[in-house]
Amino acid sequence: MLGRLILILLQVVIAWFAAPKVASYVHLAKDFDPFIFAIICAVIVFLVGVIGALILKEVGSPGSATLTWSLVLALIAAAIAIWGPQLIPAISRIPDNALILAGAIIGYHAKR
Repeated sequence: MLGRLILILLQVVIAWFAAPKVASYVHLAKDFDPFIFAIICAVIVFLVGVIGALILKEVGSPGSATLTWSLVLALIAAAIAIWGPQLIPAISRIPDNALILAGAIIGYHAKR
């Protein structure tokens, strides 16, 4: 249990600081920025999970299904970040990057 909490903390901290830096190197249409950020967040969360599984004894190694779930939920969170405030105004109080990162981390740990 402690190993999973440490892994979640590492994923949040590393993805929170690394994903915007990596996303700044990708230049596509402005409309796709949240979706690109979601893909980057999911990949970083997955890679931190792989490295964390090697270091932390209590944490199992993730598989390809874990990456898939992380990508899917991060992309759903990106769609909610774009179109959600029109349906539910309270969603606009949550920063888009935090919502997308939460989707990626929930997707990673939901499969386990």
